[in-house]
Amino acid sequence: MIRALLVASAVVLPAAARAQSGAPVGTDSAEAALTVTKFHQALARGDSAAALALLAPDATVLEGGSLETVAEYRAHHLPADIGFARAVPGERAPLRVRVQGDVAWVVGTSTTKGEYQGRPVNSAGAELMVLTRMPHGWRIAAIHWSSRRRSS
Repeated sequence: MIRALLVASAVVLPAAARAQSGAPVGTDSAEAALTVTKFHQALARGDSAAALALLAPDATVLEGGSLETVAEYRAHHLPADIGFARAVPGERAPLRVRVQGDVAWVVGTSTTKGEYQGRPVNSAGAELMVLTRMPHGWRIAAIHWSSRRRSS
Protein backbone atom coordinates (compact mmCIF):
# COMPACT_ATOMS: atom_id res chain seq x y z
CA MET A 1 0.00 0.00 0.00
CA ILE A 2 1.31 3.41 -0.88
CA ARG A 3 1.25 5.70 2.14
CA ALA A 4 1.70 9.41 1.84
CA LEU A 5 1.67 11.93 4.62
CA LEU A 6 1.70 15.60 3.98
CA VAL A 7 4.06 17.68 6.06
CA ALA A 8 3.09 21.34 5.85
CA SER A 9 4.47 23.83 8.31
CA ALA A 10 4.59 21.76 11.49
CA VAL A 11 1.30 19.97 10.85
CA VAL A 12 1.08 16.37 9.65
CA LEU A 13 -2.06 15.65 7.66
CA PRO A 14 -2.83 12.15 6.32
CA ALA A 15 -3.88 13.46 2.89
CA ALA A 16 -4.16 10.09 1.16
CA ALA A 17 -6.23 8.65 3.97
CA ARG A 18 -8.56 11.68 4.02
CA ALA A 19 -9.07 11.44 0.27
CA GLN A 20 -9.85 7.72 0.41
CA SER A 21 -12.38 8.26 3.18
CA GLY A 22 -14.24 10.85 1.11
CA ALA A 23 -13.41 13.68 3.52
CA PRO A 24 -12.77 16.97 1.75
CA VAL A 25 -9.17 17.92 1.14
CA GLY A 26 -9.29 21.66 1.53
CA THR A 27 -5.79 23.03 1.31
CA ASP A 28 -3.64 23.67 -1.72
CA SER A 29 -0.83 21.67 -0.10
CA ALA A 30 -3.06 18.68 0.54
CA GLU A 31 -4.47 18.77 -2.98
CA ALA A 32 -0.99 18.95 -4.53
CA ALA A 33 0.20 16.05 -2.35
CA LEU A 34 -2.89 14.07 -3.29
CA THR A 35 -2.11 14.53 -6.98
CA VAL A 36 1.36 13.05 -6.45
CA THR A 37 -0.12 10.18 -4.41
CA LYS A 38 -2.68 9.45 -7.12
CA PHE A 39 0.11 9.37 -9.72
CA HIS A 40 2.01 6.75 -7.72
CA GLN A 41 -1.16 4.76 -7.10
CA ALA A 42 -1.90 4.75 -10.84
CA LEU A 43 1.58 3.39 -11.58
CA ALA A 44 1.16 0.68 -8.93
CA ARG A 45 -2.23 -0.32 -10.42
CA GLY A 46 -0.79 -0.40 -13.92
CA ASP A 47 -3.18 2.36 -15.01
CA SER A 48 -1.18 4.32 -17.56
CA ALA A 49 -4.19 6.43 -18.61
CA ALA A 50 -4.75 7.64 -15.03
CA ALA A 51 -1.03 8.38 -14.57
CA LEU A 52 -0.84 10.33 -17.83
CA ALA A 53 -4.01 12.28 -17.00
CA LEU A 54 -2.22 13.72 -13.95
CA LEU A 55 0.58 15.15 -16.11
CA ALA A 56 0.37 18.60 -17.63
CA PRO A 57 0.35 18.41 -21.45
CA ASP A 58 3.81 20.02 -21.58
CA ALA A 59 5.30 18.07 -18.63
CA THR A 60 8.95 17.09 -18.55
CA VAL A 61 10.20 13.87 -16.96
CA LEU A 62 13.85 13.60 -15.93
CA GLU A 63 14.79 10.00 -15.28
CA GLY A 64 17.80 7.79 -15.86
CA GLY A 65 19.88 10.68 -17.15
CA SER A 66 17.39 11.63 -19.84
CA LEU A 67 14.81 14.35 -20.37
CA GLU A 68 11.47 13.33 -21.87
CA THR A 69 8.26 14.99 -23.04
CA VAL A 70 4.94 13.36 -22.12
CA ALA A 71 4.85 11.55 -25.48
CA GLU A 72 8.43 10.30 -25.04
CA TYR A 73 7.71 9.23 -21.45
CA ARG A 74 4.59 7.35 -22.58
CA ALA A 75 6.63 5.52 -25.24
CA HIS A 76 9.81 4.87 -23.25
CA HIS A 77 9.92 4.95 -19.44
CA LEU A 78 6.25 4.71 -18.46
CA PRO A 79 5.86 0.97 -19.16
CA ALA A 80 9.01 0.19 -17.15
CA ASP A 81 7.92 2.50 -14.32
CA ILE A 82 4.59 0.68 -14.16
CA GLY A 83 6.27 -2.72 -14.24
CA PHE A 84 8.65 -1.72 -11.48
CA ALA A 85 5.94 -0.13 -9.30
CA ARG A 86 3.78 -3.24 -9.62
CA ALA A 87 6.62 -5.71 -8.93
CA VAL A 88 8.62 -4.11 -6.15
CA PRO A 89 7.07 -2.83 -2.92
CA GLY A 90 8.19 0.57 -1.77
CA GLU A 91 7.72 2.70 1.30
CA ARG A 92 7.27 6.41 0.84
CA ALA A 93 8.30 8.91 3.48
CA PRO A 94 6.07 11.91 4.28
CA LEU A 95 5.87 14.40 1.44
CA ARG A 96 7.09 17.96 1.82
CA VAL A 97 5.02 20.49 -0.06
CA ARG A 98 5.50 24.17 -0.81
CA VAL A 99 2.86 26.14 -2.64
CA GLN A 100 3.45 29.56 -4.12
CA GLY A 101 0.52 30.86 -6.12
CA ASP A 102 -0.33 28.40 -8.88
CA VAL A 103 2.88 26.36 -8.49
CA ALA A 104 3.69 23.65 -5.95
CA TRP A 105 6.90 21.76 -5.23
CA VAL A 106 6.42 18.28 -3.79
CA VAL A 107 9.50 16.50 -2.48
CA GLY A 108 9.57 12.91 -1.28
CA THR A 109 11.87 10.01 -0.57
CA SER A 110 11.31 6.29 -0.64
CA THR A 111 12.94 2.95 0.02
CA THR A 112 12.38 0.00 -2.26
CA LYS A 113 13.31 -3.60 -1.63
CA GLY A 114 12.44 -6.70 -3.61
CA GLU A 115 13.18 -8.23 -6.99
CA TYR A 116 12.60 -6.89 -10.48
CA GLN A 117 13.23 -8.86 -13.67
CA GLY A 118 15.24 -11.44 -11.75
CA ARG A 119 17.52 -8.91 -10.07
CA PRO A 120 17.52 -7.92 -6.40
CA VAL A 121 16.52 -4.34 -5.64
CA ASN A 122 17.45 -2.44 -2.47
CA SER A 123 17.42 1.27 -3.17
CA ALA A 124 16.73 4.69 -1.75
CA GLY A 125 14.96 7.15 -4.00
CA ALA A 126 14.27 10.85 -4.09
CA GLU A 127 11.80 12.72 -6.23
CA LEU A 128 10.87 16.29 -6.96
CA MET A 129 7.58 17.04 -8.65
CA VAL A 130 6.63 20.54 -9.72
CA LEU A 131 2.89 20.97 -10.11
CA THR A 132 0.87 23.70 -11.71
CA ARG A 133 -2.72 24.62 -10.91
CA MET A 134 -4.96 24.16 -13.93
CA PRO A 135 -8.73 24.67 -14.27
CA HIS A 136 -9.29 20.95 -13.55
CA GLY A 137 -6.89 20.80 -10.56
CA TRP A 138 -3.20 20.32 -9.89
CA ARG A 139 -1.20 18.69 -12.69
CA ILE A 140 2.40 17.51 -12.65
CA ALA A 141 4.53 19.79 -14.83
CA ALA A 142 7.92 18.25 -14.07
CA ILE A 143 9.25 15.11 -12.41
CA HIS A 144 12.82 14.42 -11.39
CA TRP A 145 13.65 11.00 -9.98
CA SER A 146 16.96 9.73 -8.68
CA SER A 147 17.94 6.63 -6.77
CA ARG A 148 20.92 4.89 -5.29
CA ARG A 149 21.67 1.43 -4.00
CA ARG A 150 21.35 0.89 -0.27
CA SER A 151 23.62 -1.40 1.68
CA SER A 152 21.87 -4.40 3.16
